[in-house]
Amino acid sequence: MDVSVSSRTVEGRTVVDVTGEIDVYTAPTLRERLTSLVDAGHVDLVVNLTEVRFMDSTGLGLLVGVLKRVRGADGRLQLVIDSERLLKVFRITALTQVFTIVETVDEALAGQPVD
Repeated sequence: MDVSVSSRTVEGRTVVDVTGEIDVYTAPTLRERLTSLVDAGHVDLVVNLTEVRFMDSTGLGLLVGVLKRVRGADGRLQLVIDSERLLKVFRITALTQVFTIVETVDEALAGQPVD
């Protein structure tokens, strides 16, 4: 299974929609897209993972790496996860304490943009 990544701007914030599976084979596609967005100055990111059916440790690692880059640029990265199965992975690894995780894109966008 492949991963599909698209991005859109909503009220000055960048929403990244991810579909498919994130594993050792597909993670480079997501990493390249997120890195290029951050490099281009998009540091207020909402990563929508509601259409992701599977994520392994490679995917978790790449999200942590992107979070560090975003925070280094005084930005913000929010994750949208509505799947209990995927959320469980974040809980087990204690990454729920590291990431801001919400259930819907609208909920993420309701927060104030980073200046």
